[in-house]
Amino acid sequence: MYNQIYQDVASETTARIRDNERRAFEHCISLLRGAQEAGRGTRQSVEALFFLNRLWGVLLEDLASPENGLPNELRAKLISIGIWMLRRAEDIRQGAHDDFQPLIDVSETISAGLRRN
Repeated sequence: MYNQIYQDVASETTARIRDNERRAFEHCISLLRGAQEAGRGTRQSVEALFFLNRLWGVLLEDLASPENGLPNELRAKLISIGIWMLRRAEDIRQGAHDDFQPLIDVSETISAGLRRN
């Protein structure tokens, strides 16, 4: 009986965490779309890149933690994606790129994956 209760609580907690992550990505996508429209160097782009950096900073810290329950191979792939996202964001900030669409595309794919699970 207690085992079932524990599994129910753990499942609910995991679903809640996943939903929070999905909502964070959706907010990030919204900011990135606004930045794409407004252009690099605008207030919107600064806000979008700042939020993206904070989001991936938290995610990368969690993914690097030994307590993270994801399989090692998946964690490694997500860490690689996160590093690419941060590098691309920095390239945009420094003027090497001005297209936010790749960041939007990757974020939308991750958000869709979080919805499915």
